[in-house]
Amino acid sequence: MALPDPALVAASFAVAVVVGLTGMGGGALMTPMLMFFFGVPPLAAVGSDLVVSAVTKPFGAFVHLRRRTADLRLAGWLCAGSVPAAFSGVFLARLFGRGGSVQELVATATGVVLLVAAAAIGVKAYAEGRRGGASAREVTDHAQHDVVVRPILTILIGIIIGLGVGLTSVGSGSLVIVALTAAYPRMPVRRLVGTDLAQAVPMVFAAAAAHLIAGDIRLDVTTALLVGGIPGVVAGSLLSSRASSRVLRPLLALILLASGLKLLNLPVAAIAATLAGAVVTVAALTLRARAAGDGGQPRAGGGPQPTATQGAGPAEAHGPQTSRTRG
Repeated sequence: MALPDPALVAASFAVAVVVGLTGMGGGALMTPMLMFFFGVPPLAAVGSDLVVSAVTKPFGAFVHLRRRTADLRLAGWLCAGSVPAAFSGVFLARLFGRGGSVQELVATATGVVLLVAAAAIGVKAYAEGRRGGASAREVTDHAQHDVVVRPILTILIGIIIGLGVGLTSVGSGSLVIVALTAAYPRMPVRRLVGTDLAQAVPMVFAAAAAHLIAGDIRLDVTTALLVGGIPGVVAGSLLSSRASSRVLRPLLALILLASGLKLLNLPVAAIAATLAGAVVTVAALTLRARAAGDGGQPRAGGGPQPTATQGAGPAEAHGPQTSRTRG
């Protein structure tokens, strides 16, 4: 058996480090990288990346399950929509043609989902800035919240994300987090991430199995991605405490934006102009969000602001988060 391509192993390692640092961008970076730089056909790129995700995601999910930071009831409702949608999404493209037309459809769908993912990262960063940063939400991580699960909305989120993952391999991380943040704003960040990973495991397994059935997997590509990706995720996770996601995530969003526009066959001049406009917009929104966040900060010499858990008893401050289904 031939050794894995060293260049592909190195590229996979670099992408996996970014995933470990930011918690998003796996399929969104890996799939276009395989298409642009290594000439892998769109279907093979999507299928191979999903097989790698099916191998790596259970490790992260296991950690969150041990720490009890995954809402299994919510994950179950997501899976009710995402698992069948991810499986059927693989075969959906084939209803519109065969051969080159299918490859073109998958590439176009990947470009559209990348643009959505880039916008979602930007919206999430702006929302966090308006709240004074992610730390404002982290202080309630151990507070007791009674999250009302909305089954119909949650299943619809799962269906939309599942179809996107089955077609493009993009969205199992970044898009789910943004959708859950909008649907369940009281849920702490760690629990959002844990719930996303818990539902992503069966979803990517279903999509990967469908690509295996369809014969879209390239063993040489998958092997190289695993060889570079597993140590890369570990390295990125270890470095995450020293790196600022406020810098990395906007950069990730710009990369996704450029990749999405390229997959949609826009001219280079149009891509450059769009990226320049995005940089200006991000800078303006960042300054505005910081100004809005500074408005709620205590004045110099003032006492510290009370946190969400001050004044709460031990049961309230450290009790587990529960969820119930809206009747």
